[in-house]
Amino acid sequence: MKQALTLMLILLVTSSAIGQTIGIVDKKTKEFYIPADQKISYTVFGYRYANITTQKMICFASDVNVMMANNNTCALGSFFDTDKFKAGDKIMYQGTVGTFGKMIYVTGEGKKTQFFLPASTFKIK
Repeated sequence: MKQALTLMLILLVTSSAIGQTIGIVDKKTKEFYIPADQKISYTVFGYRYANITTQKMICFASDVNVMMANNNTCALGSFFDTDKFKAGDKIMYQGTVGTFGKMIYVTGEGKKTQFFLPASTFKIK
């Protein structure tokens, strides 16, 4: 009985985190960031195009196993949050495309890579 209740609790917590906002876009600078040490479980992918069936470009996850599993498959890498980016790297919000936010990953050297994040995973403040 305890195992069944524990499983139900875990499923409830993880399913509610799927649609939660984890990222923030600064309204003035348009810079996207994910704060460190969030108290929710999350996995968010950025895609090459505004469609989840296209190539995964970046992964943000609270679980180290998910992060490590996607680090080599995502062109931009896999991270817990944006605090772990290399010095000078950042993500800039470009606008909305359907149910996705158009983002640009900018490296410290100035290289730019476009990708799309589900709009439900971030808010503009």
